[in-house]
Amino acid sequence: MNPKYRKTVIAGNWKMNLLPSQLKDYADALKELLGREHPCEAVLCVPALMAIPMLRYLRGSRVGLGVQDVSAEEGGAFTGEISAAQLKDAGVKYVIVGHSERRAYHGETDELIGRKLRRVLEAGMTPILCVGETLSQRDAGAETDVVRTQLKLALAGLDAAAMRKTVVAYEPVWAIGTGRTAAPAQAQDMCREIRAAIRESYDARTARAVTVQYGGSMNPANAAELLAQPDVDGGLIGGASLDPKKFYQIVEAAKI
Repeated sequence: MNPKYRKTVIAGNWKMNLLPSQLKDYADALKELLGREHPCEAVLCVPALMAIPMLRYLRGSRVGLGVQDVSAEEGGAFTGEISAAQLKDAGVKYVIVGHSERRAYHGETDELIGRKLRRVLEAGMTPILCVGETLSQRDAGAETDVVRTQLKLALAGLDAAAMRKTVVAYEPVWAIGTGRTAAPAQAQDMCREIRAAIRESYDARTARAVTVQYGGSMNPANAAELLAQPDVDGGLIGGASLDPKKFYQIVEAAKI
């Protein structure tokens, strides 16, 4: 399990699923399962229009509220965008940036993702920076270079204090929504590589402090084994987070 000086963060990413009318039942079920004490930081990253009602339904729990994207702009004439300041004012604590689906479907570059990450930090929220390789990149033996480049470009100019406030999620693209999961040793190897890259860019103290999640079809059946790896400090959970019981089971796996 991860050392006491590092937070374990289990974050659910609902993507474009569920409806506002389903929020209360979900929140009530999750709160009943979790109780007031649980072994890690649990976060739900919901579609942005659900953030305000979900915050209300989660009241009385220790579940943090997150969303899945943010504008790189501070504010102004950017129709359809949502600024970091607006999210912060709504009560959001975590923001996913650089998810592989944003990279693939919306053409987001590492430089743009870096700008978004800085907006989140400037607003006083926690970014979850996603990095990871495609299957073709892994088959070519380029996975380490791909992930290190993504980190280098997105984190360019970020100081150590800001780095320590950032969560990094390793999400092998070939394991997202496919039912395939990286073997625990594969997840550990890349999470350790991410920590090594942070140590080289900053220092050992910063590398030890950063939470590094695994994201890629983590579920109740494999969560305990993945979370037992020394450099895996949590999970970015997709499909399993849509079911409050399955999400609870993954949070509980952090106890082991």
